[in-house]
Amino acid sequence: MSAASAPGPCCLTGVKHEGPVSGKMIDYHGTETYVTGDEKSKKIILILSDIFGHVLSNTQLIADQFAECGYYVVVPDLFEGDALPFLPFDQLGTVDLPAWLGKHTAEMVTPLTEKIVGHLKADFAPESIGAVGYCFGAKYVLRLMNAGLAQVGAIAHPSFCDNEEFDAVRQPLIIEAAETDPIFPTENRHKVEVMLAANKIPYQISVYSGVVHGFAVRTDLAVPQNKYAKEQAFLGMAAFFNNYL
Repeated sequence: MSAASAPGPCCLTGVKHEGPVSGKMIDYHGTETYVTGDEKSKKIILILSDIFGHVLSNTQLIADQFAECGYYVVVPDLFEGDALPFLPFDQLGTVDLPAWLGKHTAEMVTPLTEKIVGHLKADFAPESIGAVGYCFGAKYVLRLMNAGLAQVGAIAHPSFCDNEEFDAVRQPLIIEAAETDPIFPTENRHKVEVMLAANKIPYQISVYSGVVHGFAVRTDLAVPQNKYAKEQAFLGMAAFFNNYL
């Protein structure tokens, strides 16, 4: 049973954010990875990206923001060099999203994320690991939590998450949601809220009016309401990690 509907145009739309980044790209045990922040930090945040991957400047800038909060932040390539290109709007019709998703199934992505966490534990011996997932990446945050590999989770406008994955969560979880989101619609969000409350875990669900799927990472910052929602979503996640991680 799925908590999300089929992918649509909202998965492929957005605005690229420009600006200097402070991290670097490394080969981390065979996976190209963007890293930023203090390697000596005993608290690590793992960011699992949307379909545009770890190379999108939007995601790297968010990683840098988490690093400024005192975390070592790791953003691995979930797609083995096959992230979707961030195309102009008039070229979006050239993307066959269902075919691309068929090449990046849970059976392929789950082992990669678990491998990365295993290496992080062996290399850095962190006290705790928090996982952040945007869109596509949200499912794998839940899976890491359910496998006991992440102590705190934060997801924004989740895609393709099963109700069973939400219901199995026993660690603190924050969800940043859009008012209009056909992939994580209102009725599904309400079902998830009931599950989390019934399981008596620390959770937070924030809903932002006037924004759509993808707002927390790809919104048009020239629109004040969008800018507020994106910034507040990050601040909510940061405060949640500060309290629970």
